[in-house]
Amino acid sequence: MAGRLLLRGMLAGIVAACLAFVFARVFGEPQVNLAIGYEAAMDAAAGEPPEVELVSRAVQATAGLLTAAVMYGAAYGGVFALVFAAAYGRIGRFSPRMLAMLLAAGGFLAVVLVPDLKYPANPPGVGNHETIGLRTMAYFEMVVFSLCALIMAVLAGRRLAARLGNWNASLCGVVAFAVLAGLLQWALPAVNEVPDNFPAQVLWHFREAALGMQLVLWGSMGFGFGLLAERVLGRPATLRHYG
Repeated sequence: MAGRLLLRGMLAGIVAACLAFVFARVFGEPQVNLAIGYEAAMDAAAGEPPEVELVSRAVQATAGLLTAAVMYGAAYGGVFALVFAAAYGRIGRFSPRMLAMLLAAGGFLAVVLVPDLKYPANPPGVGNHETIGLRTMAYFEMVVFSLCALIMAVLAGRRLAARLGNWNASLCGVVAFAVLAGLLQWALPAVNEVPDNFPAQVLWHFREAALGMQLVLWGSMGFGFGLLAERVLGRPATLRHYG
C-alpha cells in the first residue's frame, strides 16, 4: 500500500512541479531578469567586470528551471505520500481527497508561509555574503520549528476534541499554532539584505511570484494526490480506521 501511494505521490509532485514551472515562467522570470539587470548596472557603476555565465540565462530559465522544479516536486511528492500514509485513518475519518488537501494546506502553511513571513525569498542582486550562513541556518530552523508547532497544535486539538467538541478544539489548535509561530518569528534573528536603492516593485513582485509558485505546487499536489490516492484506498464510504 505504502509503495503504491509513494509512486502516486511522486507522480502528483511532478505534475504539480510542471504547473509551478509554468507559473514561474510567466510571473517570476520577468522579475528575475529585471533584478539581474539591476545587479549588472550596479557592478558596471562600481567598475567590476561582468560575471562569466557557466550556464546561459536562456538555459537557466527553461531547461534548468524545469529540471530543478521536477526534481523538487518528485521529492516533495514522495515525502507527502509517506506523511499521508502515516496520517490516514489516524487523525480522523477524512476521505483520501480531503486528507490530502488538509495536509497540503498544512504543509504550505508550515513549510512556506510562516518561514517566508520572516525570511522572504530574495531575487538576484539582493544578498550579503557575510550573512548568508546566518540566514540559511535561521530559515531552516524556522521550517523545522514551524512544522513542530503545527504537529503540536494538531495533537492538542485532538486531545481537546472530546472535552470541547471538534469546532472549539480546532479553534484552540489554530490559536496555539498562531501563538507558537509568533514566538518563533520574534525569537529568530532578523536579516535585512535589501540594498536601499533596489527597486521596491521588482522586489515585491518577485516575492509574490515565489510565494505563488509554492501555492500552485502545494495546492495542485494535494488535489492531484488526493484523486490518485482515492483510487488506491477506495471511496469515503469504504474508509476503514487504521491505528
